[in-house]
Amino acid sequence: MTQTPWPLQQMRPDLAWPISEGAGITVAVIDSGVSATHPALAGRVLQGRDFLVPSTRGQCDEAAHGTIVAGVIAGQKPEGSVFTGIAPKAKILPIRVLKSTGKEQGATPGAHIVSAIDWAVGKDVDVINLSLTTDPTPALERAIKNALDHGVVVVAAAGNDGGSNGTEQSAYPAAYDGVIAVAGIDKDGHHVATSTSGAYVDVAAPGADVDGPIPHDDGYLRFTEGGTSFAAAYVSGLAALLRSANPKLTPAQVLERITTTADHPPEGRNNQVGYGVINPYRALTAIPGASKPSPAPQALAPVTLPKDPMGNTRVIATWTATALAGVALVIALVAAVLRRTRRRGLPVDGAAPALSAGRASKGRGGQPSTAQVTAPKVRSRGGGPARAGAMAGSGSAQGQPAQRQPSQHVGSHATSPNFSGRAQVPPR
Repeated sequence: MTQTPWPLQQMRPDLAWPISEGAGITVAVIDSGVSATHPALAGRVLQGRDFLVPSTRGQCDEAAHGTIVAGVIAGQKPEGSVFTGIAPKAKILPIRVLKSTGKEQGATPGAHIVSAIDWAVGKDVDVINLSLTTDPTPALERAIKNALDHGVVVVAAAGNDGGSNGTEQSAYPAAYDGVIAVAGIDKDGHHVATSTSGAYVDVAAPGADVDGPIPHDDGYLRFTEGGTSFAAAYVSGLAALLRSANPKLTPAQVLERITTTADHPPEGRNNQVGYGVINPYRALTAIPGASKPSPAPQALAPVTLPKDPMGNTRVIATWTATALAGVALVIALVAAVLRRTRRRGLPVDGAAPALSAGRASKGRGGQPSTAQVTAPKVRSRGGGPARAGAMAGSGSAQGQPAQRQPSQHVGSHATSPNFSGRAQVPPR
């Protein structure tokens, strides 16, 4: 095998191995027997018991089922391979009660299972793996309770009947109190269709396309059909890690730790995968006494906020501030226009420019002119400045034009004005 099996890639048990590899723990595999010759199981398989052929000591497997289960639990990594079990330093005690993986009718298989459980408890095993189902009987229930009372962790497959009968049903021994009931998932995390659902399901683990060692060979076999047999084996391996790290854990404490540290579904728990998929690293590293699995989420009731007593005031203040800002903007624009108009010398509001000298000039015929002009300054020959127009008399009546007064000059006739020479307009 050159490609790491997908369950090992997703669950990453190697992250938990610095804490525990399952050393000192014995897991009883009550199944179709376990072959001890495969390199992945060399030195891992003890001499057990065969209720079908007593002379084989449980190490004969004609169905390959029990050997793969044992490899998933405690397989070690052979040279040049990437395969390994969850607890590679744990030991396997094989107990053969089945000849094949098909359903066997009659009371004999059930009786063998009860006897196998009792015999395993007598061998002081730490974990019992039951990747099988059988009819519930008082004897089976008693054997399960006896194992739990002796401190043995019991892990069982939830069953492979799925929803074939249209309703959820319980599978035994998984449905007995205290047993860790395991459902199956595929590599996409979906519930395997053949995995039986029910309120008794505790957790889930990989149950489809699982690889494992095959009997009487050094190769590997892949079970493509989904189910719960190998899912239970992964959980038994995790129980071995926990028991090796803390031998004082009771079966109830192991169950609680596995379910509490699992990767919960969105609703916290459901009947298909229980409390979710196991998480070996979290199970080994979580602080004891951690909180229970999250409850199912519930919709929150709508919250009604109280009416804001300052709501109307805030609205009025907002509108007032907006209006004042608008007025300020208009004033600023008008002021800018006025300043620009004055710089250009244009009349404001249609007003005519005023006389710079404040005087009214006459038109032809001695009548006052209505036009207002500014008289330019002229220079006389004598060098002194003179006004172009004569000053109006102070005694003139209002509304009458001012009479021109003759200029008086020394050495000239009083009646003849001195207009010798032309007035010169100063250059601009």
